Order: sequence, then structure tokens, then C-alpha cells
Amino acid sequence: MNLGRGLTRRAKDRVFSLLLALPAVIMTVVFILIPVVDSVIKSFTKYQIKNIISGKPGTWNDFGNYIKLFLNQKLPQAVMNTFIFVVVVVLSTFVLGMALSLILNSNVKGAKIIQGVMMTPWVIPTVISALIWMWLFQPQYGLFKYLVSLVTGGRVSNLAVLNNPQTALMGISAAALWKQVPLMTLLLLAGLQNVPEELLEAATVDGANRVQRFLHITLPSMKSVISIAVSMTIIENFKQFPLFWTMTGGGPDGATTTLAILSYREAFVSQDLAQAPQLQRSG
Repeated sequence: MNLGRGLTRRAKDRVFSLLLALPAVIMTVVFILIPVVDSVIKSFTKYQIKNIISGKPGTWNDFGNYIKLFLNQKLPQAVMNTFIFVVVVVLSTFVLGMALSLILNSNVKGAKIIQGVMMTPWVIPTVISALIWMWLFQPQYGLFKYLVSLVTGGRVSNLAVLNNPQTALMGISAAALWKQVPLMTLLLLAGLQNVPEELLEAATVDGANRVQRFLHITLPSMKSVISIAVSMTIIENFKQFPLFWTMTGGGPDGATTTLAILSYREAFVSQDLAQAPQLQRSG
């Protein structure tokens, strides 16, 4: 009898758990799985704007879209730009975020005020951030040009970061760092504050220096926080679109064309909706 009651209670718990998870499952199926399957199907068809207007399905063309995609001369540069941007921004964001979180966790005066002010770039809309940095990099009257001219004594006076193919991607990376470092810092700071003090004290008693405590106690204790923070940053930058489109539109000369930009151009500029899903899945 007791066993029967236990099984009944367990079954009720499972049903209740399933009911709680059901809304999330429905949302995932409707807004993620179905669009992914639909995009895969469309990638094997010739599907354009006229198909949407007329309501007619696309014409099946086997692997024609994929052949066209890999013959696209813009694809290799877009892939390279995307990976360079992601690697530079993610690594820089983590290093700067960790450094700032260590400073804020060291009982510095006004730490709470600094945290509040520091979060300002993160809450600003991405398009507004892009416009701010476009003004900073403006080649005629931008603040960045003025500071460089001041530091070099006027020897460098024609600096145009976003108009130069060699510096445009780094200019956008700087804007992305400015916006993303605050959140990374806040997440890492929360992880630092949860590192067990008794472990650090025991390591100090055993003669471990600051670097050893950081490498062997602090970082392993923050493993889950670091994993989540870095994963969020990687996802955010792989699908980064507003900064690129607002600041350079993918130029100059394709120097800032990423998979997101190329996907947008194929779908809404070239009006080839069957090419875009493949690029979206690549990013």
C-alpha cells in the first residue's frame, strides 16, 4: 500500500513537472524548431519575394542554392570577418571583464556607484551605441581623430577608422567591447563573490600567492559562471547585426561584411530568401 502511494505521488509529480515545462516546450517548438525546419526546406527551393506576395511555394531546385552559396566570392571573406570579430571581441571582453571584476571585488571605494555607472553602455540600445561610436570615429570632427592628432602632435590628422578597410573591423569591435564588457564584468563579479572564503584563507595559510590562488581556486570555483558568460558573448557576437549595419553597412570594400550582413543582403537586397537561411545557420 505504501509503495502504491509512493508511485502515485511520483506519477503526480511527473505530470505536474510536465505541465510546468509544457509552455516552454510549446514556445521552443513554435518559435525555434518549426522555423528551423522551414528554413531547411526553403534552402532547397527557389523562394523569392514574389512567392510571399503570391502565396505560392518555392520551386524545388535540389542543391542549387548550396552550389550558388559556395560559389559566392563574398562568402569566404564574410566567414573570416565573422570569426575574427567573434574571437577578438570574446577574448577581449573576458579579459577586461575579469580585470574589472577583480578590481570591484577588492573593496574599492564607491564600488556600487561604479557598477551602476558602468552598466550604462549595456542598457543603451545597440543602434544608439553605433551612432555614438560613428560620431567618435567621424573623420572630420570626431573625438578619436582629435585625441590621436593631439597625442601625435598633429602628425596624424587624416584618421578615418570606419572608412579604412584595415581598421573598420577593429572600430566595430571597439564599439562591441564598450557595450558588452559591463555585463561580462557583472556576471564575473557575481561569480567572484561566491568563491568560498575558507578555501582562499586555507591557501593563504599554506603559502599560496595571489596568482596561485587565482589560478587554482578562484577560476575553478567560477567555472560555471565563466561558461555561461562566455557562451552568451559568443552567441551575441555571432549574430551581431545592428552594429555592423549601422556603422558601415558591411563596407568599406566588404571589410566588415559578416555572415549576418551577407544573409540580410541575400534575403532583402537581392531578394533571394532561399539563400539567407543557409547563411543564418552558418552563423
